[in-house]
Amino acid sequence: MNHDQNFKNLILDYPHKALEFFAGAEAGSIDQNTRIVPIRQEQLKERLGDRFRELDVPLLVEWPDGRREALLFVIEEESRPNRFSIHRLAHYCLDLSELFDTDRVVPVVIFLQGGQYARELDLGGDRHNYLHFHYLVCDLGAMHYEQYRESSNIVARLNLPNMAYSTEQRVDVYAHAVRGLNELEPQLEKQLKYLDFIDIYAGLDDNELQLYRNQYPEEAEKVSNFAERFRAEGIQLGVKQGMQQGVQQGMQQGMQQGMQQGMQQGEALVLIRQLTLKFGDVPEEMRQRITAADSDTLIRWLERILTAETIAEVMD
Repeated sequence: MNHDQNFKNLILDYPHKALEFFAGAEAGSIDQNTRIVPIRQEQLKERLGDRFRELDVPLLVEWPDGRREALLFVIEEESRPNRFSIHRLAHYCLDLSELFDTDRVVPVVIFLQGGQYARELDLGGDRHNYLHFHYLVCDLGAMHYEQYRESSNIVARLNLPNMAYSTEQRVDVYAHAVRGLNELEPQLEKQLKYLDFIDIYAGLDDNELQLYRNQYPEEAEKVSNFAERFRAEGIQLGVKQGMQQGVQQGMQQGMQQGMQQGMQQGEALVLIRQLTLKFGDVPEEMRQRITAADSDTLIRWLERILTAETIAEVMD
């Protein structure tokens, strides 16, 4: 599971809400008028054989009225606390401080699992400490989901499955995460994208999914319609693109081509969604096969999902 990419997408899609949730102690004065810029600066290496110390998502926060200096947030996600290195984080923060000529740097670490990890770093001798370093901790597994189940922060709602709850509450956690996505995200494409995020971290089995459908029938119907609605929009987009292309190549030919492309895009998205629901994460090579397949092949694969026991059986 590529947790880094999942959380990079989440933070970059919702930077204001991400800072509000993950780094609330320092983000209280950030509002929607504040400019947040993701930084993709690779650090210079002291030697060509050295590894980069680049971490996950550095965000530069700038206030439009100039009332204060820019603030640099350094956000790292760790799925396993025993892999976390406070020395690496401190070194990276110092690199960025020097690179951007600022001492306004806020390090933030998001932990997906509980465990032991260093909270502070002190360097010194017998008489004095000469360097003290610590960071903001967002320990998702230590947060109880009931505190955030009605939150208006979409990043908090999407992370409900990563919080603390009992086995009996799993379906309720999933339902409130999906409800938050539906209420707080108006764009259909992002709804589909982050429904996958919820599915990945909730990890409901078939029995729990059926229980969800029984207990929340209206919302379950909305979930099942996400892919179909997205498929319909893909067809509409394809028609529009085809019509524009048809101005040069002939209106009829363009519309037919656009319809075909739109239907294939929609069918591919529906297939990936259905495979994810039944089998879990779909490997990248299979996603590429699906997006490259023609419409007849996609329909044949869609029909096989009902009886197939593995992804391989669907796509043989």
